[in-house]
Amino acid sequence: MSESLSMLAKLVEGQLVIPDALNFQEHIASASTLETATTDAITLVDSAERLPSLAKSQAAAAIVPVGTGTQDRPTIEVPDVHKAFATIIQHFRPPRTRHRQGVSPQAVIDPSARLAGDVEVQPLALIGPDVELAEGVVIHAGARVGAGCRIGAGTTVFANAVLYDDTLVGQDCIIHSNAVLGAFGFGYKPDVNGLELSAQLGWVELGDHVEVGAGATIDRGTYGPTVIGSGTKIDNLVMIAHNCRIGRHNMICSQVGVAGSTTTGEWVIMAGQCGLRDHIHIGDGAVLGARSGVSNDVPPKQTVLGEPAIDLRQRKLQLASMSKLPEMRKQVKQLLKRVEELEQSSQSSTKESSSKAA
Repeated sequence: MSESLSMLAKLVEGQLVIPDALNFQEHIASASTLETATTDAITLVDSAERLPSLAKSQAAAAIVPVGTGTQDRPTIEVPDVHKAFATIIQHFRPPRTRHRQGVSPQAVIDPSARLAGDVEVQPLALIGPDVELAEGVVIHAGARVGAGCRIGAGTTVFANAVLYDDTLVGQDCIIHSNAVLGAFGFGYKPDVNGLELSAQLGWVELGDHVEVGAGATIDRGTYGPTVIGSGTKIDNLVMIAHNCRIGRHNMICSQVGVAGSTTTGEWVIMAGQCGLRDHIHIGDGAVLGARSGVSNDVPPKQTVLGEPAIDLRQRKLQLASMSKLPEMRKQVKQLLKRVEELEQSSQSSTKESSSKAA
């Protein structure tokens, strides 16, 4: 399948720009990145800084931001290059059509479970007692949904994910493979016999439109819920401990660890490998930079970085100073040497003056 540039421009509601007297290829057969594009492909450039890379690319044309022109090939100017490029990719590579399989006879479903009529449960999935699956829920092969779980309409649970007993999941959520919701929290207290597990009597509660990445874990609360607010997106391999309350529309990147009873506001961003101590609060709109070690509350809309995490501007000043330390060390050694020479000279002068006075 190939399409004309004018048709693609119409598809993404963009402006086709063709430099004068340019000999160009009118028909496009695919969409690809700058590095992998062939001579019949369209690519994307998301900023003017990437135009030199476009010049080296074999791509026949490019999706570019409005006002980002080039003279060596046609461009389609759009306000949002990534949205437009995704639309074109899906045009050339439409999603595979899935036919709902219904409830597989190879699934294990407790007789007391209540399933809406258009639910899909794939082979080897396990649905426990008193489970409720609302309209349009899809449970992929090998997933386990424990007793008393409630899963809202339109939610998908991918292969081998585990929902412990009493987990509550809202509408239109996505739970990726090997995610675990509702495991016991890491709560131990020492006694004469060793480490005793504390009460793990709570549950996990997800709002609507939450996404939980592959291999992520969210522990159940001690007595009540661990809560993930609606719209929050959790990346792969994230750990959220017991009793946490994560606000709405948070973005939590891979390998973040959130210790118990920590709370966040809305629209918080946690970059990769952040570590948050227990019982702190992260305010609305705060940003935690990659690998930050956060041990205190973070005010709303503040950006912090480092270990310990401090305000980004202060951290940048520290980093800038650190790069100068070798030269400063050299200067300090020179100054110390000069001071020592001056002291020796002063002592010699004092001795000479004393001798003359005598």
